[in-house]
Amino acid sequence: MSPVTSPITNPASNPSPSQATPSPALRSSEADHQACGHEANRHEANGAGHALGAAPEFDDAFRAQLVQLVAWRRDVRRFRPDPLPEGAFERLIETACLAPSVGLSQPWRFVTVEEPARREAVREEFRVCNAQALASYGGERAGRYAALKLEGLREAPYQFAAFCDRATAVGHGLGRRTMPEMAEYSVVAAICTMWLSARAAGIGMGWVSILDPGRMTRLLDVPEMWRFIGYFCLGYPLHEDDRPELERARWEGRCLAQSCVLRR
Repeated sequence: MSPVTSPITNPASNPSPSQATPSPALRSSEADHQACGHEANRHEANGAGHALGAAPEFDDAFRAQLVQLVAWRRDVRRFRPDPLPEGAFERLIETACLAPSVGLSQPWRFVTVEEPARREAVREEFRVCNAQALASYGGERAGRYAALKLEGLREAPYQFAAFCDRATAVGHGLGRRTMPEMAEYSVVAAICTMWLSARAAGIGMGWVSILDPGRMTRLLDVPEMWRFIGYFCLGYPLHEDDRPELERARWEGRCLAQSCVLRR
């Protein structure tokens, strides 16, 4: 297991709870600031941070392809055993780190999971949580739930977990005082950005959420202050479809877009 994060991340550099100030979410991390400072200085050297070239123009063909990309993104559960090309995961992480984050806090922390024993422990954790979830349903719905494949933990060649470091001092707390959960939303934005980038490269990605956050934090041996966002499987999909698997299995259907809009 190894952490793979944006350049600002160094789990060992986070202060212990005993060193926390009255506002833990805004604790200072010298390593965070040093790494971010190097990146900021590089952009300032380019002229007050302005782009060196003209902004790209996205034509109708690109916009149509973007809609197709979103429509064909799937939560993949069935993977081929083929390994990903060398550097593929690192490139996806680089793209994920381009996502927006509250106050430019970049609170995402990615932990790759490679050790067989840890992967087996994750599978066992899923089995326990999935059994509990199944017990919460009854009748026909329970039968439908039992028939669903909700993970690719045995098949996916690449696996990682995503956490949120609410304690990061990067961003100086901007936008988080009234809504501290914006840090978690920022990590989700990074995950969605990575998901689309993976699909564009023909790589499938699956989000496993039927796991206990506290136990996953301990299982992956990360700081307790990090908040577990999800566990992810990566690999080439066994098949592709423009409809969600849960829709094909008649678990749930798509809502009309306008049904989600309120006008005031």
